[in-house]
Amino acid sequence: MKNLKDILYKVSIHQVFGNTDVDVHQLVFDSRKIEKNDVFVAQKGVSVNGHLYIEKAISLGAIAIICEDFPLDKKQGITYVKVEDANVALAIMASNFYENPSTKFAVVGVTGTNGKTTIASLLYQLFHKAGYKVGLLSTVKILVDETEFKATHTTPDSVTINMYLDMMLEAGVEYCFMEVSSHGIHQKRTEGLTFAGGIFTNLSHDHLDYHDTFAEYRNVKKAFFDFLPKTAFALTNIDDKNGDFMLQNTKARKKTYALKTVADFKTKILEKQLSGTLISVDGTEVWTKLIGVFNIYNLTAIIATAELLGLEKLEILTIVSQLESVSGRFQYIISDDGITAIIDYAHTPDALKNVLETINDIRTGNEKVITVVGCGGDRDKTKRPKMAHIAAQLSNQAIFTSDNPRTENAQTILDEMEVGVSAENYRKTLTVLDRKQAIKTACKMAKTGDIILIAGKGHENYQEINGVRTHFDDLEEVTNCFNQLKK
Repeated sequence: MKNLKDILYKVSIHQVFGNTDVDVHQLVFDSRKIEKNDVFVAQKGVSVNGHLYIEKAISLGAIAIICEDFPLDKKQGITYVKVEDANVALAIMASNFYENPSTKFAVVGVTGTNGKTTIASLLYQLFHKAGYKVGLLSTVKILVDETEFKATHTTPDSVTINMYLDMMLEAGVEYCFMEVSSHGIHQKRTEGLTFAGGIFTNLSHDHLDYHDTFAEYRNVKKAFFDFLPKTAFALTNIDDKNGDFMLQNTKARKKTYALKTVADFKTKILEKQLSGTLISVDGTEVWTKLIGVFNIYNLTAIIATAELLGLEKLEILTIVSQLESVSGRFQYIISDDGITAIIDYAHTPDALKNVLETINDIRTGNEKVITVVGCGGDRDKTKRPKMAHIAAQLSNQAIFTSDNPRTENAQTILDEMEVGVSAENYRKTLTVLDRKQAIKTACKMAKTGDIILIAGKGHENYQEINGVRTHFDDLEEVTNCFNQLKK
């Protein structure tokens, strides 16, 4: 049990009805999960207003209500606290409830459009190999030292974040690397956390179904750096046109990384192959299993972060050569017939362009590139024609198929994609609604030496159609296709 007065510390309170000097059981924002003596935080969400469920929460046993607007009927024996912003209040209360675990070890946040998962996951790998106990909060999975938990959001809700940070503290974790999404920043899920550092990767077209404009999307990302403490570092990709912008108002130590321009941390690419990349870091040559210019940016951020956190450069570079690529990020298999299939999470125009340019960069002859790609439903529609254009422009054959249609009509999504294909590239495109069949079609079209890119879902092991998730794994599907071709 925790005292309500203690967990309200630093929360901006407008008015109180009742007694805050009461013991509470748990901090809850979903009225369906309320138990006796819980605190219910009524948030005004994107689609649901928690204030509508205050009565239900009380009927289930809530002893205190945190809200932005008092209900007309306030019940005796229940504490009501009116706050300025329920999202901020929840985040601060969550940190207080778990006794501020983020202040007791180094938590580093990674934000940007692409590269968050790779950077956070490989930093976990690097520090783990260096002998430290490490935590990871990512899109793919959550790790408390070596114990794995399933991830449901890029950035979990603030109660879940602090719960895992508390578990990490109990497990003796010294460093935690977490993805920080624009949704997470905008919904104040990271308020109340103390970061030892922040990393900016890049900014490109994404989430304009949620953010009204690109400028708003960019400003939300910047807000993460605005609130970093002066004890932290703010590391930015200075080659990205928004890199400088992220650092304008930060109090943290400003550090930069780049491949092209002058920066505090700079890497040079010496040689590119399908098996990896030879790079130079401050004159030292290092072989990495990571492929593509975009991944070398990620790797440069990783090297910089490790150094900023106090690891020796020689140790960092030694471990860098051992790092394995992240599941669903430029993950490839080669069939017995010599056909290469690459599975990648690329689901934005910029990410798809980066992956296809990388593939074309490492091609050695006349091999064809066949791209299987779709776009998610109930998400930013403006990127659909752009992604189709890129796939058709940079591939020998583009097969448009369903991704996660969610509640949208899959064929309508494909029709909206096809609008972006230019007349000269239209002959290179094919539409196969069923994703499994699309992957099979690509495998049958491919010859020895050809490269198949299956883009959009990466690590995901499900497909969501009409709101229902069924098992579907791109890697499994292409592996089955390759096995069938052997028979």
